[in-house]
Amino acid sequence: MLELSHDGEWKLGYGGDTLNTAIHLARLGHDVAFMTALGNDPFSAGLRKRWEDEGLDISLIQTHPTRNVGLYAITTDDGGERSFTYWRDVSAARELFDLADNDVRARAIAGCDLFYYSLISAAILPRNGQIGLIMLASMVREEGGLVAFDGNYRPRLWENAATAGGIHDAAVRAADIGLPTLDDECELAGDRDAAAVAAHWQGLGCAETVVKLGAEGCLLPDGTIVPPPETLAPVDTSGAGDAFNAGYLDARLRGLESVKAAAAGHALAGWTIMRPGAIPPREQ
Repeated sequence: MLELSHDGEWKLGYGGDTLNTAIHLARLGHDVAFMTALGNDPFSAGLRKRWEDEGLDISLIQTHPTRNVGLYAITTDDGGERSFTYWRDVSAARELFDLADNDVRARAIAGCDLFYYSLISAAILPRNGQIGLIMLASMVREEGGLVAFDGNYRPRLWENAATAGGIHDAAVRAADIGLPTLDDECELAGDRDAAAVAAHWQGLGCAETVVKLGAEGCLLPDGTIVPPPETLAPVDTSGAGDAFNAGYLDARLRGLESVKAAAAGHALAGWTIMRPGAIPPREQ
């Protein structure tokens, strides 16, 4: 999506939870393809160019003939905590699975070491797209790849919590690595602590579940809590969880154990929140 952020003046960039993670992973040296749908408009063309410049493989991006790219604006309070305003009801990405034919889906699966998506990925899709997304994840697992899922819950994207919960649990069942956020899980399913969230995800079959606890750090599958290395005064918390996911997944793909992967996730999240925007420009 296009992103409006305010740093003294309004600036136009881009962001989105899975996109943020994808770009971080590409910057960390991974071969990353991003699957979505954009329009024929100049903004969509600009996004393709910028994402390709970041190192993303854009060959799986579909083009909608009439819809355009979505837009959101970020406002932050004095503590760097953000709130969002969205304009995405008619975004091209909502019709991704109507545009992506069997060849596109086969290319998405072929040779895929890790398939990563979130509950937001499912939330913006119609029912057939939600089913198609989870089926795609399951097919990656059948071909020997890993699936990572972030349970990003945004109530405004769902008809009700029960519908969201059904898709959420189906996606968890299809995942090898779970990256839930405690606050989101509590909002979706009622009062829970981190241990209860981990138990729920692991009970559905997602053995490697890492519960993100915000400033307190994260809870690893063995019950260890790994705190951030230092307390920061954030400039903008946009994209913090997405950056953590990228740092964690990068380390795990390189064969590091979970505690070191969590430290890598905290480091990348810490770098991100000290800069404006969901995906700050890389530094030379």
